Amino acid sequence: MSPEGAESRPDLILVVDDDVDIARFVEVNLRLHGFEVMLAHDGQEALEIIEQHRPDLAVVDLMMPRIGGLDLTRRLRADPMTAALPIIMLTAKGMTVDKVVGLTAGADDYLVKPFDTSELIARVVSTLRRNREYREVSPLTGLPGNTRVSREITDRVRSGADYAVGYIDIDRFKSVNDVYGFGRGDEFIATLARCLHRSVVAVGLPPAFLGHIGGDDFVVVCAPEQVRPIIEKAIVEFEKAADELYDPSDAERGFIEVKDRRGKLQKAALVTLSVGVAVSAGDRRFSDPREIITVANEMKSVAKSQPGSFIAVDRRLHHN
Repeated sequence: MSPEGAESRPDLILVVDDDVDIARFVEVNLRLHGFEVMLAHDGQEALEIIEQHRPDLAVVDLMMPRIGGLDLTRRLRADPMTAALPIIMLTAKGMTVDKVVGLTAGADDYLVKPFDTSELIARVVSTLRRNREYREVSPLTGLPGNTRVSREITDRVRSGADYAVGYIDIDRFKSVNDVYGFGRGDEFIATLARCLHRSVVAVGLPPAFLGHIGGDDFVVVCAPEQVRPIIEKAIVEFEKAADELYDPSDAERGFIEVKDRRGKLQKAALVTLSVGVAVSAGDRRFSDPREIITVANEMKSVAKSQPGSFIAVDRRLHHN
C-alpha cells in the first residue's frame, strides 16, 4: 500500500514522541508503507523541524517535556503557515473520547496507546486524504476556507457542544482598494487575519477556530462565552494596526477621499469592523453549517447599520 500522492513524492510524516521505542515503532511502520519520516523528541524540536521541512502530517504525543503535545498543537494552529497541518494526537490508555476531544486543541484525529500497525496506517492515510479534500487555504492569509469552516461546525454539532459563529468583515474596505489599490487592500486583510489569530490564541481552551471565507470576510467558530472576548480584542488591535496602513495625512484627518461614479470626491471614514454572531445553545440550536453562517451574516448586516466597529448578536430563541 502506498500513500496517496506517492507518484509525485512520498508524504513526509513528523513523529513527535519522547518515548524512543514508540517513536521508532511508528517510524518503522510508516516507512514500510511508503512514507518519509522524521523524528522529534519534544515540541520545541518539532517546531524547528516543521519550520525547515514543512511535513504533510504530524503524529504528536500528548505528554512530553519542554513543549507538550497540547501546547505544540495550539502553537501550530495559531500560526497561519501551519494552521492547516493535519495532526494526529497520541494519548495514554484510559482517557475518554470526550477528554481527548477537549484536550487536543485542534488535532484532526487521535490514537490511544497501545495501538496496532493497521490502526496507525489507517488513521494516517484517512487524515491525509481528508486534509487534501478540505485543503483550500487562502494564499493571502494561510487560513482554511469555506469547506473546512463547514467541517468545523459539523464536528461541533456532532459533539453536542454549544458553539458560536462570528462573521467578521471590514467596513468601507472598497474605499481602501479604490484609493490605494489592491496591494494595500491585501495588507488590511492580512492585518485583520493576524489580529484575529492573536485573539483566538489569547482566549485559550477550548480551542477556537478561525477561517477566511474570501475577500475581507472571516469566520470564528468557538464556545459561546469566547466570542465576545475574541472579537473585542481583535477590534482594538485591528483599528490600531489599520491606522498605520493609511497614508499619514489620511490617518491624521480621519478620512480618505474617494471619487464617486460622476468623478466627484466623497469623504470615506476610516475602516472599522462589523461582526455578526449566531449562537447554537439552549432552545436555539443549529445543525446545518449553512444555516448558522447565514444567520451570522444577517447579523453582520445589522452591525453595518451601526456607526463604528459593532458586534450584533442574534437574540432569537427559536427557529422561524
